[in-house]
Amino acid sequence: MGRSSRTEPETTDYKTPQPTATAYNYAAETPTASTRAISESDSMARDIKEGRLSGFVGHGTTLTGETEFQAMLRVDGHLIGTVTSDSGTLIIGTNGQVDANIVVAAAMINGTVNGDIIASEKLQLGRTARVMGNIQSPRLIVEEGAILEGSCSMLKARETHEEEVAAAQYVEPEPTPYEASVSTEVEEEGVAAKLLDFVDDDSADEAADTATA
Repeated sequence: MGRSSRTEPETTDYKTPQPTATAYNYAAETPTASTRAISESDSMARDIKEGRLSGFVGHGTTLTGETEFQAMLRVDGHLIGTVTSDSGTLIIGTNGQVDANIVVAAAMINGTVNGDIIASEKLQLGRTARVMGNIQSPRLIVEEGAILEGSCSMLKARETHEEEVAAAQYVEPEPTPYEASVSTEVEEEGVAAKLLDFVDDDSADEAADTATA
């Protein structure tokens, strides 16, 4: 009798690979530099549209000379000369460099400044700021990491600012009706006295002429 042999097929369990959480986390944690750049561009475009930003020096641009502005000036490039504004705000970006003396109302520095800074209202030095010069402002904010090589004066700037505010708020009072009438009477009396002096002089001259005749 022959022996029949039956071979059982080998079975292998195949498992579908499951996606790991690491792959998703990696995609989520990837830095989005382009998103930040777009965000800054949108913010800048909004400032320009609403009239808050009156000037912009872009990265890779160099301007030399006297710079005056009204609302807000942002510098991400290189500015050489002088920067002045009676009521404006100066913003220097991380890549910005200003080789100039600065006289503005407010300033926010995140880049490099080689020169003196006078901010009549407020001065802020960010963590990436490098200032090689003297600063003067009644209000000063310095973040950790900022570098300042120079002197700092706050009391003098605060006194000057308070004097300017007081002078701007002072309004000369209008004279009361009584003061106005007294002033008018004094002026009229002065005119009358001058007329009497003139008449007396004429009378004296006539008397002298008569005596001579």
